[in-house]
Amino acid sequence: MEQKKKVGFNIIKNDPTDGHKGFGKGALSLEQVSPVIIDVEDDSAHIDIGAMHARSAVEKGIKFLKTKEEVPDAKPYWLVWVTVDRKEEGPYYAGVTACEMTVNRDIRRGYKSLPEHVNRMDKSLKRHIIVDVMDDRSKAILRDFLVSHNEDMWNLSSDELKNGLAVSEA
Repeated sequence: MEQKKKVGFNIIKNDPTDGHKGFGKGALSLEQVSPVIIDVEDDSAHIDIGAMHARSAVEKGIKFLKTKEEVPDAKPYWLVWVTVDRKEEGPYYAGVTACEMTVNRDIRRGYKSLPEHVNRMDKSLKRHIIVDVMDDRSKAILRDFLVSHNEDMWNLSSDELKNGLAVSEA
């Protein structure tokens, strides 16, 4: 059986505009953000770089509509933008923002708010934590994924992220 290449989180490289004040100074680099797709029903999460351009495996072949009501019996997903930064102690999860998405493969239709997805990616790049929109099951899937991906990065991450993804185990 052929193994797919496992993609990891992007780690920040040197600032390409370092040392000059011209064009591009202050621009955000997409090298430090990775899209994580959470499949709520399958209790799984994985990195899908295709989501950077709305071409993840979940999104391919789906026409997205403006309201959830237009997509009956849709499967719930979360697209989570995870930005990695580095401090003296090492890399950590600096920005984590979640966006809702639903897909009904049978009718090839789905729901997502493209402006929300773009704005949340921007917020993640700017080191915001927006996970309060997620349900507890999805938070637990994301937390477990981030911890298992790199526990050291999780340990160096902010209390805001850890508290945001803390769920009561019932």
